[in-house]
Amino acid sequence: MSQPNGVPITANSILPAQRESVTLRTSDGLTLVGELALPADRDPVATIVCVHPLPTHGGMMDSHVLRKMSWRLPALADLAVLRFNTRGTSSAAGASQGTFDCGIGEGLDLHAAIQEVVGRGLPNIWLVGWSFGTDVVLKHGNVDPVQGAILLSPPLRFTTTEELQRWQGGHRRVVALVPEFDDFLPPELAREAFAVAPTIEVVDVPEAKHLWVGERFVSEVLNRIVHVIDSDAPDLPEEWSGPMEKWSDL
Repeated sequence: MSQPNGVPITANSILPAQRESVTLRTSDGLTLVGELALPADRDPVATIVCVHPLPTHGGMMDSHVLRKMSWRLPALADLAVLRFNTRGTSSAAGASQGTFDCGIGEGLDLHAAIQEVVGRGLPNIWLVGWSFGTDVVLKHGNVDPVQGAILLSPPLRFTTTEELQRWQGGHRRVVALVPEFDDFLPPELAREAFAVAPTIEVVDVPEAKHLWVGERFVSEVLNRIVHVIDSDAPDLPEEWSGPMEKWSDL
């Protein structure tokens, strides 16, 4: 954890972690690229498996909220973060094999990611989907040993009513963080859509938009993720007194 009176954490801050490129192999024979970030000097208290936004519209494992999760949460909250490119998706980390499959084949990708963290013995597994990633999570993530799911800007584009209802009454907590000004499913419509599974918590996030652009909203969504996983966790610090790198795409 950081100490007070450090350097402000900004959009391009990269905090210490053990970072490792990973290769995932799906049950239908595809190879996917990804990265696992672990706390630098302690065991993680929980594990996040990320599923990115729509790859046909630029979504990938480096989409900014997911990248900042991996840059910050291992150091600030002792969380392990696995992010990966679903089939047919490319990023700076490389290209995953296969082709986009409208959330169907991507379920095998998610299961490969879950098996990766299970095989490493990582604890307390949570799924975090963003936009299209929420559909993949809702369609395929209701499996052991997943503890719960956090949905960022869920559009419910590919998820059926029946798939939503399968989460109802189960032991996995599901929280949907819905931006006030979401382009696809704003809070009022989200509450109507999720009404078929009342145990799914729909949380309005004031003034936010679908893409969570701006450090204010990134910080808020990361805080909310940490508090869903551990309600007793403190707010994430805004400063860091230890080593820090700065990301640049130049």
